[in-house]
Amino acid sequence: MNRREFLTGAAAGLGAAYLKPPAFAAIDTPAATKKFSATDMVVLGKTGIRTSRLAMGTGTIGGGGSSNQTRTGALPRLLLNGYDNGLLFFDTADSYGSHPDVAEALKHVSRDKVVVMTKCDNRDPKQAQASLYRYLKELKTDYIDICLIHCVTEEDWTTRYRGVMDVFSEAKEKGIIRAHGVSCHSLEALKTAAASPWVEIDLVRLNPIGAHMDAQPAVVIDVIKQMRAQGKGIVGMKILGQGAMRSRQDEALRFALHSGVLDAFTIGAENPNEQADLIRRIATA
Repeated sequence: MNRREFLTGAAAGLGAAYLKPPAFAAIDTPAATKKFSATDMVVLGKTGIRTSRLAMGTGTIGGGGSSNQTRTGALPRLLLNGYDNGLLFFDTADSYGSHPDVAEALKHVSRDKVVVMTKCDNRDPKQAQASLYRYLKELKTDYIDICLIHCVTEEDWTTRYRGVMDVFSEAKEKGIIRAHGVSCHSLEALKTAAASPWVEIDLVRLNPIGAHMDAQPAVVIDVIKQMRAQGKGIVGMKILGQGAMRSRQDEALRFALHSGVLDAFTIGAENPNEQADLIRRIATA
C-alpha cells in the first residue's frame, strides 16, 4: 500500500477531513505578544532537536502495553493526519504498546522530518540496553530522537539508576539516540533532574490546577526555570490534568503556552476531530 492509498483509508476509517500539506512555521522566538501555533517549530533546549510545539501523545490511559490510542487500531492514521497538518513530534513509550503503530506511520513520512520520543521503564542496565535495541526493531528505525527513563519518583535516582544512565549515554555516543533524559513523577525527582548535567530533556507535569502534578504549579515552574537556565529541553505533559481540565481546555492551553517554561508539550488526541480541535484552540489561545 502506498502513502496515497494509506491516507485514503485513513480518511474513510477515521472520518478525517483535515489532510493538507505539512505546515512548517517559523522558529519560536520569545515575544510576549507572539501568537502561538501547534505547528510552531521549536528547539528543545541545547539539544538542537527541532520539532513542532505540539507532540502527539499515544498513551492516554496507557499502561501494560496498551492505551486509548492503540486500542482503536487507527493510531497510525491519526499520526499521519497530524503529520499532514504540521505535527512532527511523535510521543510514544514501551508501556503504551504504541511502538508498532508509530513504526507504521514512519513508513509513510520522511524520517528526518519527525521527532520520536520514547520512554524506558527498565531500572536494570542490561535490561535497559536490551530494550533500546528492541525499540529500534519495533519502531523500524535506525535511531531514536529522545529516550527517557520513565516515571522516575526517587530523589536519589541519579545514583540508583546510574547504570541505566550510562547505557543511554553510550547509546548516544553510538548514534542510537540523539538525546536522553527523564520523565519525572515527584517533586524530589524533578529537583534532582534539575541538578543533573546528564538530563538533556525533561518531561514535566504542568497545568494550572495542579492535577496529577509533582507539586503546585508555582513550585514546579520555579524548578523548571532552573532547568531552562542550564539549557535543558522541557516538554510538558498532563497539560489537561489527565482529563481534569477537559471542559476547561482553553484555560489549560493558555497556561501552558504563556508559562514561558515549556519548549513543547504533549497531548493525546484520540481521533482527528480532537486533533483538529487542539490545533484550533492553540492558535486562538
